[in-house]
Amino acid sequence: MRSVQPVTAPAPLVPTTLETAAIVGRLTPPRRAISGTGLRVFPLAVSARWFGSTISDTASGEILDAYRALGGNIVDTADSYADGRSEELIGDWMRRRGNRDEMVVATKVGKSTAHPGLSAAAITAAVHASLRRLGTDRVELLYLHLDDESVPFEETLLAVDELIRSGEVRTFGMSDHTGNRLVAARIACALLGVAPMTALQNQYSLMRREFEGDLAQVAAQQGLAVMPRFPLADGFLTGAYRTRADVAASPMRDYLGAHLGRRGRRVLAALERVAAQQDAPLAAIALAWLLTKPGVVAPVVAVGSADQLFDVMTAPDIRLTRHQLAELERASA
Repeated sequence: MRSVQPVTAPAPLVPTTLETAAIVGRLTPPRRAISGTGLRVFPLAVSARWFGSTISDTASGEILDAYRALGGNIVDTADSYADGRSEELIGDWMRRRGNRDEMVVATKVGKSTAHPGLSAAAITAAVHASLRRLGTDRVELLYLHLDDESVPFEETLLAVDELIRSGEVRTFGMSDHTGNRLVAARIACALLGVAPMTALQNQYSLMRREFEGDLAQVAAQQGLAVMPRFPLADGFLTGAYRTRADVAASPMRDYLGAHLGRRGRRVLAALERVAAQQDAPLAAIALAWLLTKPGVVAPVVAVGSADQLFDVMTAPDIRLTRHQLAELERASA
């Protein structure tokens, strides 16, 4: 008599981020305006900081696919990221998907080894090199990646204005400049009659709130679109790094260690309470808090894989109560 072999039930299929997006969908992806430019962007930008270095070429494409499927339309990179490889991967992806006109590309110049600094020659050469790597004829948003005080603002601003007039750059912003330097740049733009800056990218998160001083005041006065960098404090606000052992395993360990104190524990505890009330991930709550801040348009979020995007991309849909906002404010003070 033939023995009957037991039937093994197939393992349940776990939907991918893209499949989930197709099922759930977004009827009207929320967009925020970069004032004075006509650009409207999803309230979270995807960072290409690690594309081509710690994130593989394949994984980079998967992240961009998932981000686009979930309604995203702004990608943030720089000519210095992976020595330009980050820009190449973005350009390859846009060409394969045929979606260049649907994307807002933000890149930065000033820190690359090939074209360092913000002289007119360096800026022009750097932007042209970025355009070649991106495989496009323009970038929507160009950041000055550093404050190069060795070059007069007039020279830098005239070079940027020439790129805007030629159509190679749509608008520009600054990164890591002080409030005084932002004021000086705005005055120089007015005196020269050149295109004004429209965006600002600085560190800003529940763990880094220095922005809320003079910089926030200047940004508000000038109507700048604030695009916070490291909005999850190098990953600390995801809740994944709570001990020295956790931090030691991260490529961001040199930065994460600074958060492992009493204040960090207090912030994570507050995030956990609010996350439980909202039935949302800690990272989404941290981003939702940031999106309530005046002038904030699109925090720049880095993820390590496509599946990590689903959690953070829910942040714009979260509505924190006044009590929850106050709790997060107190914990991070």
